Amino acid sequence: MGGNCCLSGTVPKWNRTRILLGNVVGAFRADAQAGVLQTGGPGSISSVLAAALSVFSPFAASQFFPPSCILNRYPEPFPCMAFDLVSRLKKAPLLCDGAMGTLLYSKGVFITRCYDELNLSNPEIVREIHHEYARAGADIVETNTFGGNSFRLARHGFAGHVREINTAGGRLAREATKSFGTWVAGSVGPLGVRIEPLGKISLEEARASFREQIEALREGGVDLLILETMGYLEELHQAIQAAREVDAALPLIAQVTIDEDGNCLDGASPETFAAKLDAWGADVIGCNCSVGPVAMLEAIERVRRVTERPLAAQPNAGMPRSVEGRNIYLCSPEYMASYARKFIRAGVQVVGGCCGTTPEHIKAMRSALRAGEAKNRSVAEPAARPRVEAAVSAPPLGERSHIGAKLVRGEFVTMVEIVPPKGTDAAREIEGARFLKSCGVDAINIPDSPRASARMSNQALSLLIQQQVGIEAVLHYTCRDRNVLGIQSDLLGAGAVGIRNLICITGDPPKLGNYPDATAVFDVDAIGLVNIVNALNCGLDIGGNPIGSATAFVIGVGANPGLPNIDEEIHRFEYKVGAGAEYAVTQPVFDLGLLDRFLRRIEHCRIPVIAGIWPLTSARNAEFMKNELRVSIPDAVLVRMARATTAEAARAEGIAIAREMLSQLRDVVQGAQISAPFGRYSSATDVLEVLGESRRANAG
Repeated sequence: MGGNCCLSGTVPKWNRTRILLGNVVGAFRADAQAGVLQTGGPGSISSVLAAALSVFSPFAASQFFPPSCILNRYPEPFPCMAFDLVSRLKKAPLLCDGAMGTLLYSKGVFITRCYDELNLSNPEIVREIHHEYARAGADIVETNTFGGNSFRLARHGFAGHVREINTAGGRLAREATKSFGTWVAGSVGPLGVRIEPLGKISLEEARASFREQIEALREGGVDLLILETMGYLEELHQAIQAAREVDAALPLIAQVTIDEDGNCLDGASPETFAAKLDAWGADVIGCNCSVGPVAMLEAIERVRRVTERPLAAQPNAGMPRSVEGRNIYLCSPEYMASYARKFIRAGVQVVGGCCGTTPEHIKAMRSALRAGEAKNRSVAEPAARPRVEAAVSAPPLGERSHIGAKLVRGEFVTMVEIVPPKGTDAAREIEGARFLKSCGVDAINIPDSPRASARMSNQALSLLIQQQVGIEAVLHYTCRDRNVLGIQSDLLGAGAVGIRNLICITGDPPKLGNYPDATAVFDVDAIGLVNIVNALNCGLDIGGNPIGSATAFVIGVGANPGLPNIDEEIHRFEYKVGAGAEYAVTQPVFDLGLLDRFLRRIEHCRIPVIAGIWPLTSARNAEFMKNELRVSIPDAVLVRMARATTAEAARAEGIAIAREMLSQLRDVVQGAQISAPFGRYSSATDVLEVLGESRRANAG
């Protein structure tokens, strides 16, 4: 691929300088190897590139050139080019690439092949994968040499080709990514044999095998080493010793593989292996492979407590599931991106993926990291307000909106959902809002392209309803479609036109909607979004800079009492409250037991809770919500809906069930949000009538 194509519109503007300089260095490297470049004096390569770099000030040259760059190999000093991995990691996290084997298999390479040998027999496919990861935004690409030691290669008859395979691996990664300015990491995996005292291979033999591979990788021009997927600490110790014997200055990331409890295969706990790797002199300590993001995050949090070394995390894309004889990794790019943010908050400086991760995952993680760098924020402690030094004082909650005032007074809040139209004509929705206002509804809840469908902007519909009907809108705001700059611009605009009530949610990924090829942004999740809104309410932008007058949003969040992993939901709820959430709206409630359990679990961080109520329209509607939207619906409710023999009877039964739910939860929550399936707003008011009946009964 020609160098110029990398400067097309698909490459971010901020990266083009880096690409240009990377191409220059690639050309100089080739000439230097041919022996045609001088190394001293005013015409030397260092002088030429030093002058070139001055044009791009204030960018530091170290952002563009890895240590294998030709400048670092010439005797003339060029101090701004020095590469220090640890110093670089103090500035911002680095993103590593994902799986190599997963992509080779997806491209038709059978699993019984020696993947490392492809560096010699099919270099183009390896080069293509490296290039895909670099385009996705990886800062570090790993060589295709995970099994490139003599013991593993011997199984395929290539024990005598360690040097060729590993040097080729380094050069292929460099060639594929030179235009992107990425660093090349030499991948070194376990030997695949047991060493003493559990096996017959001596420590000296193990160290010699690692040394042979690492010498070849260094010859191939790698910038650093990643010792990965090590399950036994003594084997990793031998690899570290071998690396230091080859080149004590070569940066070294040492990663173990762990089980669901966070322990190595030899039983070493995170506290144990972290302390040993620290003592053995690894520059970066981390975990990779074996488990998904959740278990690895828990282990990393334990590691952080016992070492000050930089940390690395490269989880699998979840635990593999067997589908028709194939192991499939099911974690979506958006899910991995959300955990990339969590790893960074936990202190990880090198994050990436292992088995099952693809360039799509890395691209999503790149967006997440870029957002974190832009915001330069940290999440507040659970259940504690963020420590934001306000530029101005936000108005009291009761003065921000009608909804805020009712919440402060402890009055029951009623909302009805109106979905934006698919076209430009909002007359039906506006008339629906007018009808609902006449029935005493407090606010209109307007979702943001629900289930990733393409509809009119909910901000536009909110403004139309507030202006033409005179009832407050509650704006759903998702993170799916906007980067952090767009989020801030949208919210400032919403505040300027009088929108006061928000529900901050992460949003459905595009693959769920009618445009599955659309891309998602997800720079932040709901927790990050609440942080942004809370800062705007304090008169600060995402960088902590004063914006003049503050916004006055009432900050709502979503909650799902029916999630199977309720511990994770509670954990996220705590962080939402800590970030500044002031009320919550739940997913539709059909099981009062689940709601009661959720309310008990959040007593320590309780904010007003508004329960979602959905009048079912048919047995099929109930089955869809239970099995495809994963809403918890008891079997008894499904049976009741199935008994309805006509469409009208089914709608009536759905309304009856919704009324029962609302009547029973009336005294345990602070409000209700009623959905109006298929735009039947009268169904919502039929449900709300039970509140009037309850009041009359109490008065009697």
